[in-house]
Amino acid sequence: MGRDDRNYRIAVIAGDGIGKEVIPAGIEILEVAASKGGFTCAFTELPWGCDYHVAHGRMMPDDWYEQLISFDAIYLGAIGAPTVPDSVSAREMILPLRQRLVQYVNLRPMRLIPGITSPLAGRVAADIDMICVRENSEGEYCGLGGRVHAGTPDELAAQTGIFTRRGIERIARYAFRLAQGRPRKLLASATKSNALQHAMVLWDEVVDEVARDFPDVTWRKYHVDALAARMITHPQTVDVILASNLFGDILTDIGSAISGSLGVGPGGNINPDGTAPSMFEPIHGSAPDIAGRGVANPIAAIWAGAMMLDHLGERPAHDAILAAIEKVISAEAVRTPDLGGSATTSDMTRAVVAGLAGA
Repeated sequence: MGRDDRNYRIAVIAGDGIGKEVIPAGIEILEVAASKGGFTCAFTELPWGCDYHVAHGRMMPDDWYEQLISFDAIYLGAIGAPTVPDSVSAREMILPLRQRLVQYVNLRPMRLIPGITSPLAGRVAADIDMICVRENSEGEYCGLGGRVHAGTPDELAAQTGIFTRRGIERIARYAFRLAQGRPRKLLASATKSNALQHAMVLWDEVVDEVARDFPDVTWRKYHVDALAARMITHPQTVDVILASNLFGDILTDIGSAISGSLGVGPGGNINPDGTAPSMFEPIHGSAPDIAGRGVANPIAAIWAGAMMLDHLGERPAHDAILAAIEKVISAEAVRTPDLGGSATTSDMTRAVVAGLAGA
């Protein structure tokens, strides 16, 4: 994306729970990176989320789209609180943002950083380095369906997944291009066409058609359950994963778990055409059980901020932040509780700042 003036306007939605703790940490890192990199980031905080819902009866104001459309990117913390049902907070905020802003790519890198121990015995950093390209605008999460005969023994719920040729083709092309630029040039397409004979058969057909334009990429389709197992038994054979909305959601949690902690996993909701701002976030939830204690791991939010800079055209700043993260984690001196230590959010943030400042 990028801009000639290198002055970026960032909408900040810290959201709920530990989002309010890790996003300020991420902003601190971004400001250091901007100072060193010769660009600026202007942050505008938007107090949307579950607290906003309690006060106003909705997750965001009615004019949220008009407010967001002029920003270069969105930096999101976490959404969810005991005060608002998860079905409401996701349906009224996360999904509208992704769909209306045409963020049809959900991009989630899953890497074992040196210094973190994977729950998979004997695995090292070289064994776990994958990235998921998840369709983010349709599929199983499109919201089409309903319930009838509520409260009776005949109550019925229907949830319909929508798969379009256009939607599958554009996400497949994005994934194949990504695989084309990675050293191993491997792609795994997650399907379940043996059981879902309409939607997933179309998925397979379109992916196969797209693959013909990328002869240098080695690819194969896996039933999603088999791919989940492969990520655990043979993670070194998995590079780029192409998946539908639901399948990608599940597989990336597996990927983050085998990478050592959900606290280090970032994600990007990408509008590849640049017609609206893309959104970057840690993939962990709001973690109300530890919110306010100051012990949340900020690495996922910091890494998501680095992804945002890369998307904006500031690749050197992205690389510097990733190098600082790897330096701190590999030193093993500062570790938050999710990594087996007792460091606070502030301790980890200061360590990454020091690593970045010394780069």
